[in-house]
Amino acid sequence: MRKLPVSLPAYRRIAQYLHYLNHLPDDSMQYISATIIANALGINDVVVRKDLSCVSGVGKPKVGYQTRDLISAITKFMGHHEMYNAVVVGAGRLGQALISYENLEKYGIRVIAAFDKNPKYVGTAFCNTAIYPDSDIACKCRSHGIQIGIITVPGREAQAVCDALVAGGVQAIWNFAPATLRIPEGIAVQNEDMAASVAILITQIETSRAQSA
Repeated sequence: MRKLPVSLPAYRRIAQYLHYLNHLPDDSMQYISATIIANALGINDVVVRKDLSCVSGVGKPKVGYQTRDLISAITKFMGHHEMYNAVVVGAGRLGQALISYENLEKYGIRVIAAFDKNPKYVGTAFCNTAIYPDSDIACKCRSHGIQIGIITVPGREAQAVCDALVAGGVQAIWNFAPATLRIPEGIAVQNEDMAASVAILITQIETSRAQSA
């Protein structure tokens, strides 16, 4: 498992910078400063400068960073220049959304297969990605050298899916299921807790209302 070269909060901020830079209009700015990025994202410019110094050194005084070079440096820093094979387990709406999300490959993840237990999906393909029975998870992952398993099944099924992915040799789990997984040491995991995210959004709305009342 790759150890992050910076703290997790810094890594997440740097990911924000890359997202912002990648969505700038084409050739809108040949150079960009830490201050411009900070103002656009609502982050302290000192923090942005410190983060970027870990990625590409110090920008030119009064000029900043060459935008394309900075994008390239952050992409390499985050490992997006490498490609990792992944599978999606759960071919319902969320699974299909991830399979069809074209930017995943931009971020270094190539979905090469999907799995489901529903006969409606098994034996079909979605966006040219074949869907296999979930009983084949471990075997297919081993034979295709899968590194990342993406779980989009109901919470009650998530642990069994996780176990099958681990048995297939995956190195990381990206979990969208509402479940706390038991994962062996050495396997990376990223949990996407949608319920918590919604709760945070609602809290922010209520806080804003209270402050403006």
